[in-house]
Amino acid sequence: MKINFDNSKKINVEQLERLYNDVGWYAYTQDLEGLQQAVEQSLEVITAWKEEELVGLIRVVGDGLTIIYIQDILVLNSLQNQGIATQLMQQVLKKYKNVRQKVLMTEEAPDVRHFYEKNGFESCDKGSLVAFAKMN
Repeated sequence: MKINFDNSKKINVEQLERLYNDVGWYAYTQDLEGLQQAVEQSLEVITAWKEEELVGLIRVVGDGLTIIYIQDILVLNSLQNQGIATQLMQQVLKKYKNVRQKVLMTEEAPDVRHFYEKNGFESCDKGSLVAFAKMN
């Protein structure tokens, strides 16, 4: 299976809807115009494609100099655990290697924790960091 990666933020909204719905992120697809605008206004978006099908995406916000926040990383359920998310993450980490703060927030699950730890992230519930979030 050949996966191609692209850095364009111009993504067909139907492709975005299909990907986000496939992984159960329905809150994003309730406002498709807002989702598309959020993607276009992100600092960085890298997409993964299997032929003409959007199969993965990583989206980064921040200033790109002192902080990046990995807002979204998702891969179609049928293609998970095949290294696509790791390739997306590694591209971001390589491009922003000199940025001191690389931040993300995710749900707690053993496989999720393992993925981020193998990519060099540390949970804020371990060590000297503390994280706060205000969710609406």
